[in-house]
Amino acid sequence: MNASPLWLSLKIATIATIIVFIGGIILSRLISRKLFPGKSIVESILLLPLVLPPTVVGFGLLYLFGKNGWIGKWLLNWFDIQVVFTWTGAVIAAIVVSFPLMYQSASAAFQNYDPNIENAALTMGASKLKVFFTISLPLAWPGLLAGLVLTFARALGEFGATLMIAGYIPGETDTIPLAIYFAVEAGRMEQAKMWVIVILCLGFSSVLWLNWWTKRRILPYQRD
Repeated sequence: MNASPLWLSLKIATIATIIVFIGGIILSRLISRKLFPGKSIVESILLLPLVLPPTVVGFGLLYLFGKNGWIGKWLLNWFDIQVVFTWTGAVIAAIVVSFPLMYQSASAAFQNYDPNIENAALTMGASKLKVFFTISLPLAWPGLLAGLVLTFARALGEFGATLMIAGYIPGETDTIPLAIYFAVEAGRMEQAKMWVIVILCLGFSSVLWLNWWTKRRILPYQRD
């Protein structure tokens, strides 16, 4: 079978997950425990893709990254980079739609432990960077890992926004969700079933592993 949709989906989801994981941790760390005017507005904007239809998100990305868009025109003129109808566009779509899941998980993780632990380390002379990597990150890690897995699963299954900005180009942007849709459109039901089974297995494995890890590492007193 043609493995390109599987390879593309894994590549796009992995790249998007890495970017979202790092960005989500940084933004949640900067915002979650701070009080400032307009915080609710900022967080609402960050979480907006979670409640918008994927086609609306895709339209917004197309508006920004198209040849005449604010960002797309600048990238094309200065760096000769085109985002629309490329796998890079699919990565951007996956980043935008999956970011709210990582941000929510990271925000909850950083608020789920006593900040006095960090303050005590700072009082003893530890730098903020050292406190983050030796105290904050380990304490928040269970929640961050949950966000990581959910982000990957969401990026892997992204469809609407990807179709809007990346289109369907075999070998270039044909991720598994797109391959399923266009296989059904063409009447290739067996091929569609095959990709459905593949993405079901990938999604189920991700959630199953997360549940197992949660029980074994976070809640060791629970048993199957």
